[in-house]
Amino acid sequence: MKHYKPTTKSQRGRVSLNYRAMLSGHTPTKSLLKGGKRMGGRNSFGRITVRHQGGGHKQRHRDVDFRFDKKNIPAKIVSIEYDPFRSAFIGLAVYKDGEKRYVVLPQKVKVGDTFIVSETAPLTLGNRLPLGKIPVGTFVYNIELKPGAGARLVRSAGNHCEIVAQDAGYTHLKLPSTEVRRIIDTAWASVGEVSNEEHRLVVIGKAGRNRWKGKRPTVRGTAMNPVDHPHGGGEGRQGRGLRRAKTMWGKPSGKGQKTRHPKKYSNVFIVSRRRVGKRK
Repeated sequence: MKHYKPTTKSQRGRVSLNYRAMLSGHTPTKSLLKGGKRMGGRNSFGRITVRHQGGGHKQRHRDVDFRFDKKNIPAKIVSIEYDPFRSAFIGLAVYKDGEKRYVVLPQKVKVGDTFIVSETAPLTLGNRLPLGKIPVGTFVYNIELKPGAGARLVRSAGNHCEIVAQDAGYTHLKLPSTEVRRIIDTAWASVGEVSNEEHRLVVIGKAGRNRWKGKRPTVRGTAMNPVDHPHGGGEGRQGRGLRRAKTMWGKPSGKGQKTRHPKKYSNVFIVSRRRVGKRK
């Protein structure tokens, strides 16, 4: 981590990652880059559907492989690179047949390390195999929900899942949220933990850095008028005047309240709900 001298107000307490020591210094591979148009959180009618988005530095998408459909072909990591669209580091994997793909890297990986996607792969860092063939207690990431559909769970910096049980064709996984969920054991996962575990220690330092990242300001509900937010109104500073906190649209939020839809399709796969609130 890099700590800065307080030469300005925004530098005081600022903490950032030492990318020079973490990355390999390679430039992105052009064949795996593509541009894209930003919508600023607006839909096709020009209406804001996602708040607090807009502006930001120009970025290019990296075509990251989450499907891992090249099986039984070893691949070598030839670079460790930064991806502006995710918190984890990505690496350029060159397969033995010459094809190049970007993949999300695990912790402790180095340039020159190899991995393989195979049902008979050894249980080593970065290798990918079906959940049913991974023993209890192993940490995994890049987890599929359906076989062959591509990784959906545990892809951000420093995260991992722990396999806690194998039962009747399902694997029980303890997610980073503390939820324990059943996933069919023919779905695939990678062994290890996601790279860049120090990402959680970063201190932005000033509002301008968030604007560079495309994040626009957030206004507190208590600072609004009653017409704009359930917490708004009152002379001077007031409490919210409600027993429970609400979002702008009147839905429950924060303070340990359950916000999950009671009839969500995946309820049947949850063995143990996540812990919420201040005791988490």
